Amino acid sequence: MFQLGKTIVSEDILEEDFVCNLSACKGACCVDGDAGAPLDQEETALLDRIYPDVKPYLRKEGIAAIEAQGTHILGEDGEWETPLVNGSECAYVTFDDKGTALCGIEQAYNEKKISWKKPVSCHLYPVRVKEYSQFSAVNYHKWYICDDACSLGKELNVPVYKFVREALIRKFGTEWYEELEEVARNIKDARQ
Repeated sequence: MFQLGKTIVSEDILEEDFVCNLSACKGACCVDGDAGAPLDQEETALLDRIYPDVKPYLRKEGIAAIEAQGTHILGEDGEWETPLVNGSECAYVTFDDKGTALCGIEQAYNEKKISWKKPVSCHLYPVRVKEYSQFSAVNYHKWYICDDACSLGKELNVPVYKFVREALIRKFGTEWYEELEEVARNIKDARQ
């Protein structure tokens, strides 16, 4: 672990390799699990505002879940998250003709209907950020459903922090990311 500003960062995000392999996992991270995608407080109001623009991209099951539960819910851990369809997939999930899970929010974004890509927790995955009163913990979340992503990352030699570069900059800013890159270089140089 090392500190960057008001973050405590796990070295795993520098040392582990990762590149999403949707053709292998079919977007299982949006379907498996027992909770929705974590949301920041600001994202809850944003979901309320953009829902009418996202709704046309969603499945009827997702729309029903959102209209019954709301655009966001308070999870069992007391944190905000996206609602689920029947306790399974995220309500914002859609599926392509090959059965791969996609994000309805991101589809609306890609078609320029909204200016918000998706929840930052989804954009950051496999990095998870836990907010504490004095700092944010930045960790790598290892999940067996992403074994193919780890293999592809290793094959392509892409560490986690490079794979989620855009999302880390979105969350913490360019200056923070540049400091992270410097730490990564220093660690690499020290090991050679």
